Amino acid sequence: MKKTSNAIRFETQIPLREVMKNNPTMLGIEATVAKAAKTMCRDEVGSVIILERNQPIGIVTEEDITCKVVSKDLKPSTVRVNEIMSTPLITVSADKTVGDAAHMMVKHKVRRLPVVDGTNTVIGIVTVRDLLAVSNELNELLADLIEINREEIVEQGMCSRCSQMSDDLKRVDNLMLCSSCREEDNIT
Repeated sequence: MKKTSNAIRFETQIPLREVMKNNPTMLGIEATVAKAAKTMCRDEVGSVIILERNQPIGIVTEEDITCKVVSKDLKPSTVRVNEIMSTPLITVSADKTVGDAAHMMVKHKVRRLPVVDGTNTVIGIVTVRDLLAVSNELNELLADLIEINREEIVEQGMCSRCSQMSDDLKRVDNLMLCSSCREEDNIT
């Protein structure tokens, strides 16, 4: 269990700056929902950060547009983003880690976090998908490293297949095989 904790700690200590997307999509508070939707489509993103006097104050997501405009049969060109945005905006500091961002997402029940610098200027955005991509990539690398190390292990003992003593046992498919049994299977 301790190894699992270390693996989790290893994965979550990645600086947020390394996984965030730079230059997130942003619009002013006076924009319409139609403009927000067009901008999100153009940038191929699922949200737009709303600014007032260049300060982030809210976020509009695809879900906001669907649930607060489309489902109510409202005209997107007549609804302002400030009427449907989620506010107050939950942000994360750029000096935090992937683990910090994940904890904030869980605590606040959000899937996107704008990343801000020391002056509260938005410099990026991180999503659940970004965090999962990093986690999956690291897990694949760790699995490869484990597999490499399993193949490299040379031990003394009894062969799992022929029961002969050997000082050249290697793990193959969770069996400890001597060189003769590995040769029979064409494994070097």
